[in-house]
Amino acid sequence: MKRLIPLTFLPALALAAPAQGEILKTMPHGPYQCSLPGDAAGPALIPVEEESFTITRASRYRTEAGRGTYLLRGDLLTFTGGPKNGQQLRRTGTNELRSINEDGSTGRMICVRVGSNY
Repeated sequence: MKRLIPLTFLPALALAAPAQGEILKTMPHGPYQCSLPGDAAGPALIPVEEESFTITRASRYRTEAGRGTYLLRGDLLTFTGGPKNGQQLRRTGTNELRSINEDGSTGRMICVRVGSNY
C-alpha cells in the first residue's frame, strides 16, 4: 500500500530542503574581527568590537553576548540563533564577510578571520 503525503506538509518540506544548487557550507573556524574603513588621516580600519564573533564547530558561533548558530547558503551567511539572530553577511572571500545594506548591496563593514584558535 502506498502512503500519500498530505498537502499541508508540502510547504514545510519545501522550506526544509535547500533550493537546488544551494549547498549548505560552513565558514573556516576561528575569530572574525569586524571593522569599518578608516581614512587617510587616521587608522586604515576602525574595529567594531560588538560585531566581532568566533566561528566554532557544527555551524555555531559565539560572541561576548552568547552563543548561536548560523547557515551559509551560497555566499549568504545568516545567523539563525543566539545574539546575532537574523543578521546576514555576504561571503566575499574564503575568510572574509561583508555587511549587507537594506537595499541588498554590499555594506561598508568587513569581518575577517584573524586566527584559527578558539
